[in-house]
Amino acid sequence: MKSLETIERGAVDAAAAAPMLSQVEHWAAVNSGSRNLAGLDRMAGLLADAFAALPGTVTLVDPAPVDAVAADGRIGTVAHGRHLHLRVRPDAPVQMLFTGHMDTVFGADHPFQTITPLPDGTINGPGLADMKGGIAVMLSALRAVETAPERDRLGYEVIINSDEEVGSPSSAALIAAAAAGKAAAFTYEPALPDGTLAGARSGSGNFSLIVTGKSAHAGRNPADGRNALVAAADLAVRLKALTSATLSVNPARIDGGGPNNVVPDHAVLRVNFRPATPEAEADAAAALDALVAAIAAEHQVAIHRHGGFGRPPKPLDPAAERLFALVRDCGAALGIPVAWRATGGVCDGNNIAACGIPVVDTMGVRGGAIHSVEEYLIPESLPERAMLSALAILRIARGGRP
Repeated sequence: MKSLETIERGAVDAAAAAPMLSQVEHWAAVNSGSRNLAGLDRMAGLLADAFAALPGTVTLVDPAPVDAVAADGRIGTVAHGRHLHLRVRPDAPVQMLFTGHMDTVFGADHPFQTITPLPDGTINGPGLADMKGGIAVMLSALRAVETAPERDRLGYEVIINSDEEVGSPSSAALIAAAAAGKAAAFTYEPALPDGTLAGARSGSGNFSLIVTGKSAHAGRNPADGRNALVAAADLAVRLKALTSATLSVNPARIDGGGPNNVVPDHAVLRVNFRPATPEAEADAAAALDALVAAIAAEHQVAIHRHGGFGRPPKPLDPAAERLFALVRDCGAALGIPVAWRATGGVCDGNNIAACGIPVVDTMGVRGGAIHSVEEYLIPESLPERAMLSALAILRIARGGRP
């Protein structure tokens, strides 16, 4: 490790010394799938207790109401868990935002529920890397920063939401409000196994297209019917054809249909868009509108569009590049290589960047195989990434902006 100032070394050592692994394993033993409201409530309580070690007051914020389309085409409200919010020194001259998520992709009925040490020294378990390990890194770094004199220059907000894995529909406004006026933000999604960070990110839009046709007997008078399932399938094929170098389109599911002798009058097409640039997002939105109108006219059906682009594309602007460079320099001071590359994945970092705030959104642990039963955490990355965060936060507090 290269020479650090005494104050920096003290905070870095404090971050590394935190007993994070047992904490992460304890949290990962609680199933907190995005739809497991009881598990999310328990997880929120555990996190509230843990983050009470920081100054400020921890609150659990009720989720904003969210509508969703059921398989039968009806639009109803979907419940989400509460979100943790902490605000510290709101009048300090330098303000930062730190975000994470308590939910995982593994529901209460999913078979992947246990933690298993592996022969290579990694640990397999649900949510260890994505991102209960990242939350532990965040907390340890902030506790370490609170031991340094620079803490008086630094104010911050922490948001740990309950719905990131489903697009943050009930927490997006909370995150946007917290991002306002911040010098920089860190989000604690996992880095790649070798420590590489996510740089530029594509955006994401999720849509449910409700198709209403007209039923008829499939043998006696099929021409009187208007087949909603066929219209949905035609729309899916044409949307897929929009895929280009700057846009990925994934028609994912069609709900609908019924008995073989009935022309189906109902279908719901689910589709995801991944635009690489703001221009690609605008073009995709216009193309979707045009195709919906064309299919509706050609098949003589009605189509209702539900959803939107919830994750804006995240290009690397000059402010973001400066923040990445600061993190890289902190890594160099600690003997930790830091590099980054573009990715098609999305997270709350997309939304923060869209507020004009520079963000590094993979400040969490090193790990891999996330969203699968092979998900793993590299334990030695816990102190490593806590040190990296603590040093970067101190230097931003001292300098004002990256």
